[in-house]
Amino acid sequence: MQRKNFTEVSEFIFLGFSSFGKHQITLFVVFLTVYILTLVANIIIVTIICIDHHLHTPMYFFLSMLASSETVYTLVIVPRMLLSLIFHNQPISLAGCATQMFFFVILATNNCFLLTAMGYDRYVAICRPLRYTVIMSKGLCAQLVCGSFGIGPTMAVLHVTAMFNLPFCGTVVDHFFCDIYPVMKLSCTDTTINEIINYGVSSFVIFVPIGLIFISYVLVISSILQIASAEGRKKTFATCASHLTVVIVHCGCASIAYLKLKSESSIEKDLVLSVMYTIITPLLNPVVYSLRNKEVKDALCRVVGRNIS
Repeated sequence: MQRKNFTEVSEFIFLGFSSFGKHQITLFVVFLTVYILTLVANIIIVTIICIDHHLHTPMYFFLSMLASSETVYTLVIVPRMLLSLIFHNQPISLAGCATQMFFFVILATNNCFLLTAMGYDRYVAICRPLRYTVIMSKGLCAQLVCGSFGIGPTMAVLHVTAMFNLPFCGTVVDHFFCDIYPVMKLSCTDTTINEIINYGVSSFVIFVPIGLIFISYVLVISSILQIASAEGRKKTFATCASHLTVVIVHCGCASIAYLKLKSESSIEKDLVLSVMYTIITPLLNPVVYSLRNKEVKDALCRVVGRNIS
């Protein structure tokens, strides 16, 4: 069927959290607080890593890239979501929706592959400690980061091109941003091709990083088990705990959100999952790495002490 057979849709309106009624103000305060904490925490992480020369290592280079990516990721989604909690029925143009979806896919993909690079770094540090500085050279680190950033645009072009070639009949998005499934539901035509593209892209973006990280940690754990002392094993594994925590939450939420069957979808469940991976997870990264990492805490103390003196 041709697009001209349908009424032309020029903008969307987010339904967002309208079902929460008077509680939207409470949600606004909570989400705004979490958002500010996320921005401040990630900016502090990046700043400390840049300033303190003790943290000029591959692991913290990847962490600074992840914190930067998470900061931009939240900027793409959260400000408009906060506005919709105060000013209801705020429209977004088709171009604006396509742009938001484009950058969302890029940054979400980038985060997954940055976590993969961090997993490889942990593998080299524990399994090849004597060759660590040779293997994890500045050139390789730059290539891994560029590779992470390079995969995202390809995935985004696939998604956005397929999505916005569809004719749309509805204008109300049952969500608080231009996510893939809620926008797809507004199409007038069969979306089987788009669903196949979504499963293909999502499977690649989720399973490839999970598979590579899993292989890295199988080798890491086998090396840790060869350490004679229990204290040594504990200390070595502690260096991986922060990364593993972030990977489990990040990839777990993404898997549930984008690899679920259509019949398992519900507006309430989708909203909760979306809040997890757009608001909670970006805060988790700096919190986990700062609270569980002695080097980051020591660097923060040095920077604060230097400024006070």
